[in-house]
Amino acid sequence: MRAYLDNAATTPLDPQVVEEMVPVMQDAYGNPSSAHAFGREVKAKIERSRRSIAKWLNVSPSEIIFTSGGTEADNMAIRCSFDSLDIEHAITTDIEHHATLDTLEDVCEKKGIKLSKVRLDDKGYVDMDHLEKLLASNGRSFVSIMHANNEIGNMVDLEFVGDLCKKYDAILLSDTVQTMAHFPFDFSKLKVHFATCSAHKFHGPKGAGFLYMNKNLKVPSLMTGGGQERGMRPGTENVYGIVGLAKALDVACEHVNEHMEHVKGLKYYMMDALEARIPGVMFNGDPRGNSLYTVLNVSLPPNEKSGMLLFNLDIMGIACSGGSACSSGASIGSHVLSGINADVNRQSVRFSFSRFTTREEIDFTLDKLEEFYKEH
Repeated sequence: MRAYLDNAATTPLDPQVVEEMVPVMQDAYGNPSSAHAFGREVKAKIERSRRSIAKWLNVSPSEIIFTSGGTEADNMAIRCSFDSLDIEHAITTDIEHHATLDTLEDVCEKKGIKLSKVRLDDKGYVDMDHLEKLLASNGRSFVSIMHANNEIGNMVDLEFVGDLCKKYDAILLSDTVQTMAHFPFDFSKLKVHFATCSAHKFHGPKGAGFLYMNKNLKVPSLMTGGGQERGMRPGTENVYGIVGLAKALDVACEHVNEHMEHVKGLKYYMMDALEARIPGVMFNGDPRGNSLYTVLNVSLPPNEKSGMLLFNLDIMGIACSGGSACSSGASIGSHVLSGINADVNRQSVRFSFSRFTTREEIDFTLDKLEEFYKEH
């Protein structure tokens, strides 16, 4: 048996998504920018997908800009804003995804703009009083705070953060890559200027995503070379990916409550079993609090072989992560765990679940973990 518990890195394609994409790949080969019937047919598929996505988020279709995924969308939001919105100051946290953290650091260094980090508590929650002080004591700010952390799962109250940003005329980007399609969104009520999405985080195809950009913003394109996406994202569209993205979002949003109940049940089941079967186990973040239900970051008791735990789990047929998949192979530890002062002597493992995860996979993993700690 094998167990796939790395769904925060990527999820398997839903068969319904494959079924939707294959006819487009086989038959809809026209260039959507072409004026002839072949092109118009494909353009119509893109716009139907855009309208479907906009419906679920309660936004205008014109506010959805298709991208290759979350990293491009984050870069677009940050770089375009700093080029046109009179940004004087930037605010983020130490535990953001590198797609936003590295981009902000690069832009601020090049433009000579101060970058402030909001304080966090030891569970990874944002200090909202400190956020307000940073907003109040600096010029117009660009705020980048992710909706849910991809390693420990801690969430922020987007409504509260949005209200604070509006009070101080700040621009708000929230990386929603881990929460899009896993929670209902109504961006007509949230004071968020930008939000980002990657289809492969909810059983859609890799290489497809979008940037939600509030229609009241006027920013230039990040790239030049074509008029696609109303001039905001030039280049021939990834039609198959866009169609798959829209279908994946449809399936996820139509059944979000039952998916949430199933996955949350698996997470709590695994937590309870770990506490019962492995003495000294702890959890990073606040997994029973305001936390992403698809992620569980486990802090395991140290022993002489725990540094080889991930390798051994892989050999046993268990896929999980020591942190963010985007840092795989790096020699440095997780910046997220460092940001919350996690115990460096303990091996931390991120298990992440999806609606396709089974109780059998959890039990298999629990058995192998218990066996590993009994042997060592």
